[in-house]
Amino acid sequence: MRLLVAGDIDPVAVDNPGGSSDILLLGDHAGRLIPGRLGDLGLDPAELERHIAWDIGVAGLGARLAGRLDAVFLRQTYSRLVIDCNRWRGAAGSIPAVSDGAAVMGNFALDAAARRAREAEIFAPYHAAIAAELDRRAERPTLIVSLHSFTPTLDGSARPWRFGVLHQRDSAFSAAVLQALTAASGDDVGDNQPYAMDDTDFTIPHHADARGLDYLELEVRQDLIADAEGQARVADLLAPVLAAGQHEGRAR
Repeated sequence: MRLLVAGDIDPVAVDNPGGSSDILLLGDHAGRLIPGRLGDLGLDPAELERHIAWDIGVAGLGARLAGRLDAVFLRQTYSRLVIDCNRWRGAAGSIPAVSDGAAVMGNFALDAAARRAREAEIFAPYHAAIAAELDRRAERPTLIVSLHSFTPTLDGSARPWRFGVLHQRDSAFSAAVLQALTAASGDDVGDNQPYAMDDTDFTIPHHADARGLDYLELEVRQDLIADAEGQARVADLLAPVLAAGQHEGRAR
């Protein structure tokens, strides 16, 4: 049985298709939709507004950056609670049964067919779209920028960073953006904070590492981009930082 039916939207959305920038923007957790067949996954509506369901503000921030940089922005439209597009298929956390204390009853005791449907109809099309865009620009020196946002507090602990630059292997682009963003924003930029890239991440290793492309995984604190005004303000800050990082990264 198919998961997505009439009335469900495509799992991939594209802002500024055909953009000329060498930067490709991605939003693994930009959406929070639930396919109609899955109802509300057993969650109260308020839970689907929380960070457990999506990266708050990333869709709006990415769209604004796409306009300022003339970059393509590819984003997932469905919630990470349906399937996390930045986790390896079958890994712990790929289809979470519990997220930040919330029991996702619709993800309990899934059989193999249900898991395969989510993988085939949501996860796979998103990553196929990224691969197709990278194939389209194969002769260009693409830099992949994966946009994420993080909650200001987690497990009762405040997170003081405004931005985080995440990386796992040597990345001249990430290093250049870290330097430029720290200069523009101050000392509240985390180097592999509040998260560090590790073996749980899928998007950057799968697409950037496999093709030998440089990358940036950028975290923005959610309260900074929770509304359109904040998204515009952060986009105004980040656009020249990304452009400077692109130039400096190429020179290293």
